[in-house]
Amino acid sequence: MSTSDAVELSPEALAFENLLQSGGAPSELDIRRNATENLHQAASEPEGVTYREVNANGVFGIWAEPLGANTDFVLLHAHAGGSVVTSAFVDRKLAGHIAKAVGIPILVVDFRRAPEHKYPAQVDDVEAAFDWLIEQGYPPEKIVTIGHSIGGFLALAVALRRRDAGKSLPGAIVSISPWADLGIANETIESNASTDKVLSRGLLEFFREAWIGGTDTQVDDLKINLNSSDLSGLPPTLVSWGTYEVLAGEDEELAERLEAAGVSVEALPVAGAQHSYVWAAGRVPETDRAIQQIATWVRTTLAL
Repeated sequence: MSTSDAVELSPEALAFENLLQSGGAPSELDIRRNATENLHQAASEPEGVTYREVNANGVFGIWAEPLGANTDFVLLHAHAGGSVVTSAFVDRKLAGHIAKAVGIPILVVDFRRAPEHKYPAQVDDVEAAFDWLIEQGYPPEKIVTIGHSIGGFLALAVALRRRDAGKSLPGAIVSISPWADLGIANETIESNASTDKVLSRGLLEFFREAWIGGTDTQVDDLKINLNSSDLSGLPPTLVSWGTYEVLAGEDEELAERLEAAGVSVEALPVAGAQHSYVWAAGRVPETDRAIQQIATWVRTTLAL
């Protein structure tokens, strides 16, 4: 057979060809996405954690399981990136550290990204993964939704959607550095502008336009703006943030609003920490101490 003869390729082989061909002139979005994929280097590789890829109701996910994990419980993790950048692969190692600290498996969801997929595609994908975990035999009360940045929003948003639909709720929520106010109006957006090395008003505006621009969703929509939403009826929730990040003010407000709504809430501000400080799991002692505090709260809350 000559090298020019046509061959019927598998869908996977065709996808690989498309990946190779994508190395042409990159768009601004491609450049941003490629750059943020390197954030995985901030975390060390956790020892004693195995990984496998799964299809969770049509949503790609990475299953991370620590050696000797209690498989009666599970964490459902949503990554950062403003709905636009990063992926489950960026969060694989940090999620492994969190799972190891808690002592239970974690499913890292690779939700669809904007602007190709506008809101609420991201909430849809995390809820699809939640339902998949139930189908695998996990009772809802033994599932913890967790995430950071946009993932911190998603950890709460999925529970709010299920509450409003009369569906079963997770046993607990962990929301780290969540994007809680799409109005981008809190005073720390400006007062922490010089200390936040990740986010800025301009970047948040870029993410917001990619996520909801051209849709009917407004910045104060109760389904997307946590600090405008009715937060009552949620399970125990931990909210954590770095005091150096521009979202610190709205995250503190979120914790206060959860408490005012009657939710059992734990606020965990991390002094001097950056936005999405969990990226540095295994390498930065302040991050590792915070992860241990989060793990202790989860284990206590779930009576592990």
